Amino acid sequence: MNLPESYIPILIQAGVAVAFVAVSLLGAHFLGPRQKKGNSVKNQSWECGVAVEGNARTPFSIKYFLTAVLFVLFDIEIVFFYPYAVNFREFGFEGFLAVLTFVAIFFVAFFYVWKRGALDWDK
Repeated sequence: MNLPESYIPILIQAGVAVAFVAVSLLGAHFLGPRQKKGNSVKNQSWECGVAVEGNARTPFSIKYFLTAVLFVLFDIEIVFFYPYAVNFREFGFEGFLAVLTFVAIFFVAFFYVWKRGALDWDK
């Protein structure tokens, strides 16, 4: 396997991340508290505090979820602008056209979401 030297830092970072996750999971398993299997009170979802009244699974408006997904989508769009902002002189006119196309696609997506009523809270 012949890897370019520029990939070595990425592989080291990925290895450190995987090792950290593995050490954290193993540490939690071996150092964490032990539970007794037969304790029915501990196995309940509520054991202290104020008693629950009503159903915990009451439906909520899907608008909150949809708004969060749209925020993440358009927030990621902004993240893609950073490489262009740093290197816009090196990209030249072809880079400008690529970014313009990218923005146009997201404007089409934004107007589609708007026309479908995803941003209207009254409905």
